[in-house]
Formats: sequence, C-alpha cells, structure tokens
Amino acid sequence: QFGGFAWENCGDKRDPVVLQSLSVAPDPISIPGSLRVSAAVTSSKAMASPLKAVLVVEKALGDLWIQLPCIDQLGSCTYNDVCTILDNLIPPGTTCPEPLLTYGIPCHCPFKAGSYSLPASDFILPDMELPSWMTNGNYRVRATVSNGGEELACVKLAFSLQSQ
Repeated sequence: QFGGFAWENCGDKRDPVVLQSLSVAPDPISIPGSLRVSAAVTSSKAMASPLKAVLVVEKALGDLWIQLPCIDQLGSCTYNDVCTILDNLIPPGTTCPEPLLTYGIPCHCPFKAGSYSLPASDFILPDMELPSWMTNGNYRVRATVSNGGEELACVKLAFSLQSQ
C-alpha cells in the first residue's frame, strides 16, 4: 500500500543544502488542479552556475518500480545547468514570479547561502498533454544537485498523481 506524499533528504550529512520541511496538498495531486505547497530550505553555501541536476523518476507498476526515460526534458533527465534554464524561463533583470517575489525567494543563480521558506502557497497545475501512463499513479523521484562534481543536495520524493 502506497503511503501517499513523503520526502526525505538522501545526501551525505555534509551536503550544504538541506530540505527542512515540505508539504503538498491535495494528496493525490490532481492534474489539472490547484496545488498548495509549503517548504523550507537551508543552505550553508552559495549555489552557483553550473548547477547540475540529475533526476531519477520511477513509477509503480504493480509491485515493480519502473524508471521512466527522459522525454522532452521530462522524466529521468540530467540538466547540465539549471541556472541557464532559469535564465531562459525568467530573463535576468526581470522580477521573479509570485509567490517567490513576496517571500524574497530568488529565481536566478547564484543562490546565496541562508534560509529560504515558502509559506503555504497555491500553484495552478494546467491540463498538460501527457500520456496517461505518465499521469495517473504512484511516483518516486530522486533529485541530486551538484556543482563541479561536488554534491550540494539530494532529495527523494514520493507522490501520487491523479488526472481528471
């Protein structure tokens, strides 16, 4: 039986970036729908370009966990520099989108060391054109972030998706 939403840090105790808290509602997450997220992160080190992120995404198929491939930048992908992706999404010099702006959370590299917290905030999940095998079901994600071969953070998530 799947336990619903869960998260944990999976890095070395020395990893400078640590997820302190994370909550997500509803559970299962509904697409399309509204997602309420609150989170807190502490970082003892600035995160600068190139910020490499490696995702491993698995989906439950009966009792088995199947690793999903990387298709169109979704799935088990390696992003060689998240900083560049952020710069492409949000041109440098423009203000960060809400609710990041209100809570003083940066959206560009370098991310300074310190504590960042996002009080409960609502995000709209649009109706995405995803194949059904990629929506409904139970998922596990492992995300590792590194810079120049040094691991900065490692987080594991488990969640369920339900599409309308």
